[in-house]
Amino acid sequence: MERKAIVLNSKDNVATALTDLSAGDTIELAVDDKPVSVKLLNPVQFGHKFSLIDIKAGSPILKYGEVIGEASMDITPGEHVHVHNVASTRGRGDVTAGARK
Repeated sequence: MERKAIVLNSKDNVATALTDLSAGDTIELAVDDKPVSVKLLNPVQFGHKFSLIDIKAGSPILKYGEVIGEASMDITPGEHVHVHNVASTRGRGDVTAGARK
């Protein structure tokens, strides 16, 4: 069976698409050898992310086991995670570690 997405670290709350995915697709993943199933709410392009869990606005987005941004709105499982609902927290001089605007 072809893998359609990958979770890079067991701490991650997003998965990364390994191919273009369609809204309505059910993606089967393994996180720490435990099966996880997510139905996509939106199309997700190759290399883009989708949520594995509910992520509340202001909560960290975790990929590679590291914080890569902050949810700018509530994100539900299966939702495309990208610049429309994530604010970057890396490399920003206006945001210090652990502080928000």
